[in-house]
Amino acid sequence: MESTNQQPAAALDAAQISEWVRAQFQKANLFLAEKGILMDSVAVQDSRYLPPMVAVWKINGLDRQSYWVISGDLPTDHLALTAAADARDALRVFSFRWQMKAQQLIDAGVQDQTSADYVNLLISRAHSLYDLFENEQFWAKANTSNA
Repeated sequence: MESTNQQPAAALDAAQISEWVRAQFQKANLFLAEKGILMDSVAVQDSRYLPPMVAVWKINGLDRQSYWVISGDLPTDHLALTAAADARDALRVFSFRWQMKAQQLIDAGVQDQTSADYVNLLISRAHSLYDLFENEQFWAKANTSNA
């Protein structure tokens, strides 16, 4: 899988990018395992990453289900493959999901600093993901780099 944007990755050399991708893949795989989902394979051609910010993996489970899994400098999360048409759409879905989760936590009443920090993280990363989703130049490069 190739990096889909050279801007943030430019500060990283090839070895650092490779290590980051490997670490994010392991993080995604561990996250799924903790949810009781064992990985069978990853659809490399459909997965996207932007080191050191975000990786979106299309993972096929041993349960014969497929998932979008997000990892990076944000909360690791997953959703059913049917929830998003592609990696770009998965970013949009995660963004909306995190905005709703943050609002639910706010509505329930944030009780401590840890909860407030988590709500702020969800909001911040949701906005970043949506900005990335809307970035036509990024996705034009992503489509040509994987052709």
